[in-house]
Amino acid sequence: MTTVSVFGGTGFLGRRLVRRLASEGTAVRVAVRHPVHARTELQAESERITFFCADVRDRGAVAGVVAGTGAVVNAVSAYIEKGGVTFESVHEQGARTLAREAASAGVARFVLVSGIGADAESKSAYIRARGRGERVVREAFPDATIVRPSVMFGPGDALFGTLARVARMLPVLPLIGGGHARLQPVYVEDVAEAIARVLIDIGTAGRTYELAGPDVYSMRELAEIVLRITGRRRLLAPVPFVVAETQARLFELLPNPPLTTGQIDLLKADNVASRSFPGLRELGIEPKTVEEIVPTYLRPASKAEEVAR
Repeated sequence: MTTVSVFGGTGFLGRRLVRRLASEGTAVRVAVRHPVHARTELQAESERITFFCADVRDRGAVAGVVAGTGAVVNAVSAYIEKGGVTFESVHEQGARTLAREAASAGVARFVLVSGIGADAESKSAYIRARGRGERVVREAFPDATIVRPSVMFGPGDALFGTLARVARMLPVLPLIGGGHARLQPVYVEDVAEAIARVLIDIGTAGRTYELAGPDVYSMRELAEIVLRITGRRRLLAPVPFVVAETQARLFELLPNPPLTTGQIDLLKADNVASRSFPGLRELGIEPKTVEEIVPTYLRPASKAEEVAR
């Protein structure tokens, strides 16, 4: 495969996928809304990586990026609605536009990054848009491969990294919904590797994969893991969903909110693999564990920090 276009190539997953593909000799087109900053974010010096200004909601820009490519990956994600960006416009309408333009251009392979729990009939606007996005992609590009990662972890993540920051700043660690939701975190590098393998395996065309880690944890257990790794002692305080949602709406007024209403919606139900679809092991990948990876990027609190608290 000579060229792959990655939309959302500077995101948490996207930038890792771009580096993975380029390291194997693949020419990668990174399609983002702000290409000026993309090279810095990717720290990309490879001549195999080129940057394009494109928004999945802009049909003409999308057509220009996908023309002449062998594969397209839609890794675009929006967790908040702001400045004209809505869940529907990105995850549903944008996904449809990208799949249609890829099909019209004769692209051989198309991968949509969705998420475990995507449901076209959900009451949550975010989860519903994800589910409807899967549906419109299937209609426009029947041989598309859909990958549904669970919550992803790795350096810079929004899961363990956020919990560690909150534990560093506050004497209590809030547990949204009491911390009862069960999650099956997956290492982001494993997800990037899975997509890379999907792109070169024609047998994955038209299939859906649920990409989850090997173990299931409650949010309370994940919080306890963070405290254990960082060596901090914090009170675990249950926070009702209604309170958390109010806080999240205020946070969403910030440039980089630490919590969004979409993330809270995902915690209202277990986010684990259904076992109705193939996963990492079917792609020949042994998933990394939380205990194996997280201690490599969360640092223990220093004595000075704990004394300050």
